[in-house]
Amino acid sequence: MKNKTIMQEAEDIRMTIEMVQLGARMQMLEAETQLSRERLLKIYKEVRGVSPPKGMLPFSTDWFMTWQPNIHASLFMGLFDYLRTEVGVSGLSAILKAYRLYLENMQTVGEDPVLSLTRAWTLVRFFEADLLQKSPCKCCGGLFVAHAYDPTGGYVCGLCHVPSRAGKGRKIVKSMQGELAASGT
Repeated sequence: MKNKTIMQEAEDIRMTIEMVQLGARMQMLEAETQLSRERLLKIYKEVRGVSPPKGMLPFSTDWFMTWQPNIHASLFMGLFDYLRTEVGVSGLSAILKAYRLYLENMQTVGEDPVLSLTRAWTLVRFFEADLLQKSPCKCCGGLFVAHAYDPTGGYVCGLCHVPSRAGKGRKIVKSMQGELAASGT
């Protein structure tokens, strides 16, 4: 029993360090580990060199519906679902691996990531709570993040119908279309 507790604590510390390196907020660390808040604060300060930011986590699904966050969220969810269904990775490990793949994809196309790890984690939680779903685009057939229970028959994604206010974002549309196609979304 004692060895199991020590092993669990070691795993929690390892996961905490990885999450902090990827930019996790304290609320995520508290929800995903069994470590005390004081221990988490100490680890956070050791890894980042500063105290964690204060404030509430994002709690609205609406942020994921705007065109650029929607594209990034859809890419992340495609990667996350692939890891769960095809690779057999689950839980926090799937989120962390999908987020690392998302960051690699952003680096490959030369774009800054729009999703933080905490937003990606929140996105998965919104799906688990049936607040969001994937809807197929009627033009390209890709699956995109949408509000749960919204009619999906006439859905057109932000890649097929880029808003006029998109500005410099238009240049990534072509590369993001390729990335989403490659991820199976």
